[in-house]
Amino acid sequence: MFIQTQDTPNPNSLKFIPGVTILEPGQTKDFPNATESYCSPLAKMLFRIDGVKSVFYGPDFITVTKVDEDVDWNLLKPEIFATIMDFFAAGLPVLTEEQPSSDTQINENDDEIVQMIKELLDTRIRPTVQEDGGDIVFVGFENGIVKLKMQGSCTSCPSSVVTLKNGVQNMMQFYIPEVLGVEQIEDESQKVAKSEFEKFESKLPENDK
Repeated sequence: MFIQTQDTPNPNSLKFIPGVTILEPGQTKDFPNATESYCSPLAKMLFRIDGVKSVFYGPDFITVTKVDEDVDWNLLKPEIFATIMDFFAAGLPVLTEEQPSSDTQINENDDEIVQMIKELLDTRIRPTVQEDGGDIVFVGFENGIVKLKMQGSCTSCPSSVVTLKNGVQNMMQFYIPEVLGVEQIEDESQKVAKSEFEKFESKLPENDK
């Protein structure tokens, strides 16, 4: 696959023309942030590249916008080329029928605080976590505690607990004073894996830990 590039009026945006059909003639699709890329495996892959701000599809091109002038196209372009080539080699669909995460869709019976929590999760917190290949799912809000579940790369990552406690909790409390704390909810498989690991650790001699 030979991918051409074309400048745009915006120096922070570059058109990538892979020589294959991206969308039907006349169609376009905008992904202003990582959260919006839920229905496109290619956009998800592009957002994982450090420095990518937004992605836009045309019928035969992909426009990638970088975060700012400090990000060098010479460093970014090879990663984008490789990602596009890997994607088309894998034969995945450009767009899928996947729907946005339902856990943060605002329902009529959500009170004002829950609506604010969901909005904050979607706009500020999830895009950052998704860049690391994971996600945070809203489980509930009870007695001032926001219950969240870590997914993807965040599930077994030790730093995810720190992320949750420091970053997420601080941001929640800053914007929503009613939030007293954040708690991570684990499903059964995670609990089993954790207890097995703890058993294994307890069997190690002290000096091996």
